[in-house]
Amino acid sequence: MRRHRTSRRGLAAAALALTVGLALAACSGSSGDASSPSASASASDNSAATAADQAALAGVKVVWTDSATAPTVTLPGTPFTVTTPVIDVREPGTGDEIKQGQAMEIQLVAVSGKDSSQLQETYSTKPESVNLTADFIFHDQLAGQKVGTRFVFAVPEQSAGAGSAVIAGEVVGVRDVPTRASGAAVTPPAGLPTVTVDPATGKPTVTPVGGTPPTTLIAQPLIKGTGATVAATDTLTVQYSLYLWDGTAVESSWDTGTPATFALSGVIPGWTTGLTGQTVGSQVLLVVPPDQAYGDKASDKIPANSTLIFVVDILDAQPAA
Repeated sequence: MRRHRTSRRGLAAAALALTVGLALAACSGSSGDASSPSASASASDNSAATAADQAALAGVKVVWTDSATAPTVTLPGTPFTVTTPVIDVREPGTGDEIKQGQAMEIQLVAVSGKDSSQLQETYSTKPESVNLTADFIFHDQLAGQKVGTRFVFAVPEQSAGAGSAVIAGEVVGVRDVPTRASGAAVTPPAGLPTVTVDPATGKPTVTPVGGTPPTTLIAQPLIKGTGATVAATDTLTVQYSLYLWDGTAVESSWDTGTPATFALSGVIPGWTTGLTGQTVGSQVLLVVPPDQAYGDKASDKIPANSTLIFVVDILDAQPAA
């Protein structure tokens, strides 16, 4: 699947960019098109990790005391590097079961493989909220575990000499995330593409109106949710479908069965502008002119100078750390 954003979420990238909440799937190994709101994740297990990488991670010492205190992370040596993403669940939890699709609250410490310096920790601020979908590379390892689970993982260095980021995490809570928009229906003005929602699945389809497409962005709520107001710096979890102006279907997260999670600051301008100020739970029709999408550049199935139609269900929004 293509992408309409610049980077995926993943704890790995957080350790490097000090934005853990925006990086929890960055090491999934899917290159994708750097422009799309979602992308299919690669295998999210340790099957690709070499024996050497697993042994290296086993040599990382993590000492936890309690859930209110950051653990100490001691690397076996520096520079510390792995060649593939690798995870090790160190301590099982005893709380509620962690289920696919839920949002996990994670306390963590990230350290640099170059010199063991601390890159980020959340214990002095607030836990990171991470949605347990296929966008999170290690979702298979944490699904089925329980709240209180403690783990450590490492990812390959992102630039020469940087060392591998090492993250020690603890799941301190979980919460359910809706699977579709819900709220009060909004009657859109005439002249817009018509959206029809499958009552069983929630998947929307679009009937185009034809004619000359608009030259300004349209962001029309179809369902008004009652959740928090979305900020431009939030990380969103959404379901979405994408069509060309003539009604040609391009892609849909509903078809993959996995919502997309991304930083709203890293998507095409039409998404950032159109979804900022909306509320969680809403379904929003976006009509995005070329100058707020891909302009005169073709992108996979999207021809150059295309006006795009999106239907977006905003399932969750988490503020930046």
